[in-house]
Amino acid sequence: MEDSEEDELLNLSLSFNRERKNKGKIINNNVCSTKERNPYEGYEGKIFRLLEMREQMVRKNSVNNIEDSNGLPLIHLLLTTATSVDEKKFDSSLENLTDLYQIVSLTGDSVQRVVAYFSDGLTAKLLTKKSPFYEMLMEEPTIDEEFLAFTDLYRVSPYYQFAHFTANQVILEAFEKEEEKNNRSIHVIDFDVSYGFQWPCLIQSLSEKATSGNKISLRITGFGKNLKQLQETESRLVSFAKSFCNIVFEFQGLLRGSRVINLRKKKNETVAVNLVSYLNKLTCLMKITDTLGFVHSLNPSIIILVEQEGSKNPSTTFLSRFTDTLHYFAAMFDSLDDCLPLESIERLRIEKKLFGKQIKTMLNNNYDVDNHDAFGFGGGVECAKYEKMETWKTRMENHGFVGIKMSSKCLIQAKLLLKMRTNYSPLQFEEETGGGGGGGGGGGFRVSERDDGKAISLGWQNRFLLTVSAWQSL
Repeated sequence: MEDSEEDELLNLSLSFNRERKNKGKIINNNVCSTKERNPYEGYEGKIFRLLEMREQMVRKNSVNNIEDSNGLPLIHLLLTTATSVDEKKFDSSLENLTDLYQIVSLTGDSVQRVVAYFSDGLTAKLLTKKSPFYEMLMEEPTIDEEFLAFTDLYRVSPYYQFAHFTANQVILEAFEKEEEKNNRSIHVIDFDVSYGFQWPCLIQSLSEKATSGNKISLRITGFGKNLKQLQETESRLVSFAKSFCNIVFEFQGLLRGSRVINLRKKKNETVAVNLVSYLNKLTCLMKITDTLGFVHSLNPSIIILVEQEGSKNPSTTFLSRFTDTLHYFAAMFDSLDDCLPLESIERLRIEKKLFGKQIKTMLNNNYDVDNHDAFGFGGGVECAKYEKMETWKTRMENHGFVGIKMSSKCLIQAKLLLKMRTNYSPLQFEEETGGGGGGGGGGGFRVSERDDGKAISLGWQNRFLLTVSAWQSL
């Protein structure tokens, strides 16, 4: 546990009592002095007791002495607690959360860890957003912390690499198909460039097709959430591209919300639109509609859609969203067993700075259907909403796109990636024959070909995690 957080938690009792003393509040409409009242009397006192139990949980180190926690009762208690929170039964919610914090640990097994972060998310829902304790529970990682955690996950897990390598293969094949007419130029429009980790692989693959006398031009227009991230991404990509003298590289970074004009400047260039884990973060369906309408107007050669897999039906209530989010992140935490040991600092960082943040955000933010801007870029709270592949397929078709069959190279590449990245569990690969999950068989990561070869999914055990599909405008 990092020193800054531990110090903050150690001062929790002091700051809480100071706040109570300074305000001289009335508890449960009963006026009494600070000295006279029981420190655990009333709702405020119960919240304090709960936060004390959380402090003990955070300081608990069970990674070296892990017992086989019976996961089902723990999950059942968590779901019971979520129901109480949703029904605003505060006493039972506080009691159940207090019990949960006595059982779970951020350094326990994967079940204890994921339940700990969900417990934090539920606790935050019991507090007002102005509370300093809400801010403590929902504390955002710094840009540098998030980048380091993302780098750790990218390095050890096939999760993002599967998405990026598969998408790049589709883009490369679209470029090859138009090579006789595109003047050896390709323009990628990335709606969420993030840290730019996807593009060095594409730069290298294009360089293998180019020569010093017959260069290939690669232009990337990338949208990002802040200027610092865009500048650092541009610096990394430009520096990497300089080592390939047969590639002419250009990067244009744009903040989300920027008005987009003149994206297609070069005659006959291959245009690829990259929608990797972007559409599901938009805060309302109208933004998705506007974004897909804008993409259609570009008439790109290829559109790559990558989305996390969620429930069969859209999550319209808190409990349905909670259950679906729990299923997804339980698989994600469990999959880390295949990548890193429990005591790994990198694993703890991934769980806290990435997964933990996402869990608490998804539980404490609603979609703002009134917050709307021109192209669906920015606005509202960035909060992912996971849906089934079939939902996205229908949505894409309704907006004038048709799915295209992905090549055998995409499948072969995915299989090779998992062989490299799968350490402890048996590799699974199969075609989907219908039904749920990833088909039968054992545990571990698996790849599934779906929708008659128009989509490829990465799964963990019987749960789909991520699906890549390719599209063209009708």
